[in-house]
Amino acid sequence: MYMTKMITLFAFIAALVTTGDADAQVIVVTPPVRPPVARTRRLPHRNPSPFVPAINVSVGYGFPDLDRNYLPDFYGIGRGNSSQSGVITGSVNYQFSRKMSIGVMVAHGAVSAPYYDYYSASPTFTGRLEVWSFMINLVRYIPINGMVTPYIKTAIGVNTWQQEYTDPGGNKMAVSATDLPDLARQFALGARFRLSQRAGLFVEAGYGKYILNSGLSVKL
Repeated sequence: MYMTKMITLFAFIAALVTTGDADAQVIVVTPPVRPPVARTRRLPHRNPSPFVPAINVSVGYGFPDLDRNYLPDFYGIGRGNSSQSGVITGSVNYQFSRKMSIGVMVAHGAVSAPYYDYYSASPTFTGRLEVWSFMINLVRYIPINGMVTPYIKTAIGVNTWQQEYTDPGGNKMAVSATDLPDLARQFALGARFRLSQRAGLFVEAGYGKYILNSGLSVKL
């Protein structure tokens, strides 16, 4: 009986030791912790403001007046340095989209130059050309931002000339009129700078009636 109890006790202790060793060998594996995913917030989409057609009126001064190239040369007579009055430009354009407008451009200018006899130091007579130009004006805008708007301008139309030649006393000279071109044209690259909601300045460079032109632009 005593031996039986001792054997039972040893068996119980051996079972506890075996169970403890088995528990010590258990490896607990936990899943890796994932870093939180940063979510970017999308800004709300802003629809552009609806376009409203407008009438743009501009007035400028062009320099130099390229009509001086049409002052004629005469055989046996030398031509002095030319002077100019203008070119004064004005345009009215209807802007029917954000990128396009069409309108009318008017330019006025006058050029004159003294003519010398080769054997005289004083001018023999003075030649003067005055011209009004009426042109259809097409403007292609390149929107960048609200403050500066580059553009490309093409204008074509007709010239109306008046030419006269006078002696030093102001009397008209019997000089035959020269042929002058009826076609008026102007090509320019420019930019409009906004000063306020309706007013701005413009600067452009091109060829035709002038090389440089600048002035004031108003939106009606």
